[in-house]
Amino acid sequence: MRRFDESDARIRPNPRGSRPRSKRRPEHTDALDGWVVAVDRGRYLIHGVGEDDVEVTAVQARELGKRAIVVGDRVRVVGDVSGDPGTLARIVGRKKRTSVLRRSADDSDPTERVVVANATQLGIVASLAEPEPNRRLIDRCLVAAFDAGMEGLLVLTKTDLEDPSPLREAYEPLGVAVVDTGLKKGEIGGLPALREALSGGTTVLIGSSGVGKSTLVNALVPGSDRATGGVNEVTGRGRHTSSSAVALRLPGAGWIIDTPGVRTFGLGHVKTEHLLAAFPDVAEAATACARGCPHLGDGDGCLLDAWADTAERRSRLESIRRLLASRIGAEPL
Repeated sequence: MRRFDESDARIRPNPRGSRPRSKRRPEHTDALDGWVVAVDRGRYLIHGVGEDDVEVTAVQARELGKRAIVVGDRVRVVGDVSGDPGTLARIVGRKKRTSVLRRSADDSDPTERVVVANATQLGIVASLAEPEPNRRLIDRCLVAAFDAGMEGLLVLTKTDLEDPSPLREAYEPLGVAVVDTGLKKGEIGGLPALREALSGGTTVLIGSSGVGKSTLVNALVPGSDRATGGVNEVTGRGRHTSSSAVALRLPGAGWIIDTPGVRTFGLGHVKTEHLLAAFPDVAEAATACARGCPHLGDGDGCLLDAWADTAERRSRLESIRRLLASRIGAEPL
């Protein structure tokens, strides 16, 4: 029986070659800037590329790893940036975000999902009837906006059916702008005031299905053709009509980002101090409280009760405590 030695070993050739992979990545000095206005199944629509503000379709480069690109991201693109039909560019970088609107699956899950990036304002669309306003959802969306460093805007629809005063009184003490819209003689009233509130910035529109968000978008941006739907007569819930976020340019100045309808908004990633930071005077007064104070009042030793020595401060503190209670899923006191 023959004995085997090293000469009998067979080494399988490396199909990728014997050269080690380089960790160096191209610098892409020729990359152009743009920002993401839509995402659809791994394809990104990039606006404002090059001197001619071309819109191009792109994919994400492998070198970016698992960093997600979302609507609103400022990115750098290379490749075919002509914008011609059938062409495809490549996203090779993402610029630092100025704001990040996040939500988690639920309050017990600290893992957040980025909704949009680089927006300046969150516009919460709520109907006064059919369906009735969901104050808890409004509160939770405002918490996420303040945590992200964004301004809050409450857009009330169907004000022709109910009085908007109670919601105004609940949210204006927080510094939230409130705009009324409703049908008047077959047309949407309040659009001039809404356009003024949206002008010049980038506003994310969010709200439950059936509140009239897509109807407003179609009125604000003629030709956008966002799908609209009614309310289920049995459940009282709206039907989902928008399936993905998309940024739309407003006539004149500014952008809106329309998002799919939501029924819940998890806040597992939001910390109390981050929320209070949106209200500097309250945050300063809260430093006198004991460490770990929930600031909910009702005998918990919170010193904010002493700070609220005027009717205006008491009204504001009540609204802030409602947000704090909503953040942890508790009932307001």
